[in-house]
Amino acid sequence: MGQTPAQKAAKAARGQQPKKRPGKAQREAIKRAQAAKSKAGGGKPAAKKAAAKKTVPLPRGLLRAAYPGTCPACFKDYAKDEVITKVADGWGHPGCAPRPLSAAEREFARNKARIESGETFRGQKPSDWRRGASPSSSRPAR
Repeated sequence: MGQTPAQKAAKAARGQQPKKRPGKAQREAIKRAQAAKSKAGGGKPAAKKAAAKKTVPLPRGLLRAAYPGTCPACFKDYAKDEVITKVADGWGHPGCAPRPLSAAEREFARNKARIESGETFRGQKPSDWRRGASPSSSRPAR
C-alpha cells in the first residue's frame, strides 16, 4: 500500500521510532510458548539434538567414527561415534596406536641399529693418532 506525500512527510518529520521492548508479561508468555514448543517435539530433529550433545572438542589426531569398523592393530570392533585415531594400517583405537618417540629415543634407536648392523663409530673413519704422539704431531689426514 502506498503512502501519500503528506504521510511520508509526517513520518520523516517525526523520525523513525525505535522498537519498544516487550513488557515483562509478554516476555514470560514468549518463554512459556517456546518451552511448550520444545516439549512437544518442535525445534531441532532428534538426530541434530544427539549430534549437538557430542560437540565436545577432541584432542588433535582423534575423531569420532562415522561408521563401525575393526581396529587393524587389535582386530576388535569399534562402534559408530566411538573415538578413533590413525594407526599403522588404517583407523583404530587410540590405545592401539604407537606412542610417538621423542627426539632422544629416535636417535637412540638409530644408533642402536647402526651398531647392531656391524657399523661401529670407530670404524667410520681411520684414526690419525699414533702411539706416543699427541694429536697435533700426528701424520697428515688421508
